[in-house]
Amino acid sequence: MSRILIVDDDPDLLEILSYLLTSSGYEVQTLSKGDAIFEHIAAFQPDLILMDVMLAGMDGREICKGIKANPQTLMPVILISGTHDLSLTLTQTGAPDDFLAKPFDLDELLKKVAFQLAA
Repeated sequence: MSRILIVDDDPDLLEILSYLLTSSGYEVQTLSKGDAIFEHIAAFQPDLILMDVMLAGMDGREICKGIKANPQTLMPVILISGTHDLSLTLTQTGAPDDFLAKPFDLDELLKKVAFQLAA
């Protein structure tokens, strides 16, 4: 069973995504802040991270760069944003593996997750 870490400061979105992904057969852990993400990654060992760009006092793009720069955390990252056009960030150093613009279609989310886990 693949493990997914969801990082978002919106409790409603965390609940929806957790329910959707759990009912689709994934093991899910949620995190409402990005400041302890590396401790959660070490403890949970996710196969994929689904993370909002705008976290309380933090930028998901910067956290993504940190994840991609660390050989211990080489896993796919999908960033979610309602305010940023992330298509340009896909070519930068430390880029996410994919992105979703809010509001997003739940089927599209599941397809992107499955694609990244199969890669």
